[in-house]
Amino acid sequence: MTAEANRGYASCLSWCYNRDFKNDFDLATMMLSFCSTFRLFSALLLLVYMQTALATPVVNSVFTPAAPTVAASAYFLMDFNSGRVLAEKDADKHLAPASLTKIMTAYVVFRELKSGHLTLSEKATISQKAWETGGSKMFVAVNKQVTIEDLLQGMIIQSGNDASVALAEHVAGSEETFATMMNEQAERIGMTNSHFENSMGLPSPNHYSSARDLAKLAQALIKEFPEYYRWDSQKEFTYNNITQQNRNLLLWRDPSVDGIKTGHTDDAGYCMVASAKREDMRLIAVVMGTASANARSNESESLLNFGFRFYETHRLYEAKTPLIEARIRKGETSKLQVGVAEDVYVTAPRKHFNEIKAETQVDKGLAAPINAGDTVGALTVSFGGETILNQPLVAMQSVAEGGIFRRLYDAAVGLLEK
Repeated sequence: MTAEANRGYASCLSWCYNRDFKNDFDLATMMLSFCSTFRLFSALLLLVYMQTALATPVVNSVFTPAAPTVAASAYFLMDFNSGRVLAEKDADKHLAPASLTKIMTAYVVFRELKSGHLTLSEKATISQKAWETGGSKMFVAVNKQVTIEDLLQGMIIQSGNDASVALAEHVAGSEETFATMMNEQAERIGMTNSHFENSMGLPSPNHYSSARDLAKLAQALIKEFPEYYRWDSQKEFTYNNITQQNRNLLLWRDPSVDGIKTGHTDDAGYCMVASAKREDMRLIAVVMGTASANARSNESESLLNFGFRFYETHRLYEAKTPLIEARIRKGETSKLQVGVAEDVYVTAPRKHFNEIKAETQVDKGLAAPINAGDTVGALTVSFGGETILNQPLVAMQSVAEGGIFRRLYDAAVGLLEK
């Protein structure tokens, strides 16, 4: 635009100076004025153009390909730390979980261990019912006493149905009572599309779960019981001189995979809950109703590779670390440290994490007394203009009421500010 304006201006001058000023003095003066105005107008247009260009934000397009095609009745992929869903299909559909049921059996037993109601060295007596249970076996004998630790490994690694029933009976007295405990924990975790009737996953009319629920369960188990989760990556276990290998083929294929469980019945098809950790990012993948043991491994691997390839997860804020300082009235102090109760993780498309935006909003009119952990505001995390996370802001310390003069002073200030 500048070059064109200069050429136009030069043409005007050339015309003017080549005229006969004696005869066309007024016209020449007019044309010189017009040329100057034309140049000024061109400069103004250029300025407006540059300002508009600079003011227009550069939008980085976020390209994330669709999840791979998965040959399964249902599937679900989520980030372990942030809980963000990366891929899903029929994730809430009620399906037979087969031996994926044993993840819940293990979870209930782990809770009993943690509470001190049970020990790993404690021994359970194998009942006739446990011994007779069909399907995969640990090969325990009737009336034999077996440690809880051996039974857990027999259930988790060998997928022994006999071990599952033995654990259930030892913990709750009967498998029916144990199933009640399983359902109580399912409700607590938020598994809204699950119901358990036995401990091992053999077909039963009202025994079902969903891909999303099983991912929630896996997340809870890994988070709450890392000391026991190590068994999920164990490739084999020997009991009674019989060595059986873990049916999770991904333990041999991918060193980042460290669990969790496989399952199969004619009704359920071939199922798997898999978890893998690469660097600081852990994913959980669930596939249900695939055609074969190899297929469930392939489909799980495909989902995991998709998640790690196109997404990244980082800790945005650390738990119990002050983020901001808020004003509090009528307290021993006028300042309140505010943060989050748990680590805040965020998952974003790879190479776009720096586009994450976080905003904090503290409740107005905070006044003592306030206890540590009380909710005093909210943290909102957004990406691309869309809210992806809401987290409560909590008080980092307790603030007791101040003296009478402090309360009166703050009350007076409050009135003046209204």
